Amino acid sequence: MDMIGLYPTWFEPGIGSGWVVGLIATAHVLFSHTSVGAAIFFAWLANYAHRHQRPELLEFIRRYGLFLLVFSYVLGSITGPGIWYSTTVASPRGISALIHSFVWMWAAEWVFFIIEVVGVYMLVYLVGKIDIKTHTRLSLIFGLTSYTTMLVIVGILSFMMWPGKAEWHQAGGVLNAFYGPNTFAQLGMRTAFMFAITAVVGGIVVGRFKDAELKNDIARKLALLGIVATLVGAAMLQWYLATLPESAEVVMENRLPDYFPVALMAVIGGTLAYFLLTWVQPRALVSAAAGVMTVVITVFGLWPEEVARESIRKPWVAGQYVYSNQVVGVDVPGMGVKSEIPKIEAHGFLKTHIFMPEHLRTVTEANRVEAGQALALTACANCHSLSATGMRPLRKYFAGSHTESEVAEYLKAALSGGNTIYMPQIPLNDEEARALAAYILTTTQPAEVKAVAIAKE
Repeated sequence: MDMIGLYPTWFEPGIGSGWVVGLIATAHVLFSHTSVGAAIFFAWLANYAHRHQRPELLEFIRRYGLFLLVFSYVLGSITGPGIWYSTTVASPRGISALIHSFVWMWAAEWVFFIIEVVGVYMLVYLVGKIDIKTHTRLSLIFGLTSYTTMLVIVGILSFMMWPGKAEWHQAGGVLNAFYGPNTFAQLGMRTAFMFAITAVVGGIVVGRFKDAELKNDIARKLALLGIVATLVGAAMLQWYLATLPESAEVVMENRLPDYFPVALMAVIGGTLAYFLLTWVQPRALVSAAAGVMTVVITVFGLWPEEVARESIRKPWVAGQYVYSNQVVGVDVPGMGVKSEIPKIEAHGFLKTHIFMPEHLRTVTEANRVEAGQALALTACANCHSLSATGMRPLRKYFAGSHTESEVAEYLKAALSGGNTIYMPQIPLNDEEARALAAYILTTTQPAEVKAVAIAKE
C-alpha cells in the first residue's frame, strides 16, 4: 500500500506551533514594512530636498537610515530566516506548495532584496559625499526595489488565501496563481500600513532632533503621511474584506471574537488621533511616545491582524488544495497533484501516514488513547493546541460530560464528510474516531469520570 508522504508533526506543547510562527512573523512584518515604507519616503524626501534646496533634510534620511540598519535590516534579517525555519517545520507541505509555484518569483525577490540592502548602505553613508542629484537617483532605486520585494511577497501571501484565478487548478501557471482580486487589495492594505508604521517609527528618530524648526517640519511631514495612510488603510481594509472567499467570511463570523472589529477600529482611531496631535503640535512628538505607539500598534493592531489573516484562510494553508494539517484535499491537474482523501478513506489515517509508529497503525483496546493522541498530533495540532493554552485549545470544544461514543459520532459528522467549511476533511474510520474521542476525553474530564464513561461503553 502506498503511504501518504506526511512529515512528522512539530508539536510545541506550550503555546502551539502556530503562535511561534505568528510571533516571529509579526516582528518581521513590523521590521520589513517599516523599511519598505521608509524607502519610498526617503525617495520622495530626497527629491523634495533637491528641488527646494534643503540639504538639511538629508540629515533625517541619514539618521533614520542608520536606525533602520539595526531596526529593520539586522532584526529583519534575523526574523526572516526565523519565518522560513518555523513555517517549514510547522507546514512543510505548505512551503513546498509555495516553492513549487513561485520559485522564480522568490528568486527575483531575493535579487531585488540584495539591491535594497546595498541601496540603504549607499543612501546612508554617501549623504554629503556625492552630489544631491546622484543621491536622489539612488533613493529612487532604493525605494522602487524595496517596494518590488513587497509586491512579490504579497502575491505569494494572497495565493495562500486562494489562487489568483480559478483556472490555476486546471492549467497551472505562475501568473494564474499570482494575480487575483485579493492580491491588489492586500497590497493596498499593506502599503497603507507600511506608510503608517514608517511615520510612527520615524518619530523615534525625529524626537531626538535638537533643531526645533527642522524637527517641527519633519514631524508634520510624518504626521501628514500617517494621517493619509491611516485613512487609506481603513478603506483598503474594506476592499480586502470584499475579496475574501466564502470560507473566510464564515470563519470571521464564527471564529473571530466579537470584540475584534471594535478593537481594530479603536486602534485605527487611536493611531489617527496620534498623528493629528503630532501634526497640530509637533513639539509633542518625543522619542518615548513614538516608541510606545510603535508597541501599541504592533500588539493591538498588527498582531491581531496577522492572527486573523492566518485564521480566515482555514482550512487551507496554500492554494486551497493543501489542508492546514498537510493533507492534499483536492485534485490540481495543472500541477499534477491528486487528492489524498480517497486513500485515507480506503485505508485510514493511521495506516497511510508514513511516519506513524508501527504499533499505532491498528487501534486496539490497549493503545486506543495513544493512537488517539497520534491522530490529534497529526490531524489537529496544526490548528489546535492540545494543552490548555495556545491557539484554539482542542479541549475547549468538548466542555461538559460526554461519552466516548458521543464524541466519536460528533467527530465523524464534523470531519469525515468535509461538511464544516473551516475544518479539513478528515475521513476517520470508526476505530480512529473512537481513538481520537478517547484521547480528547483525557484532556477534558477528571480520571474517575472518564473511567466511568468508558466503562459504560
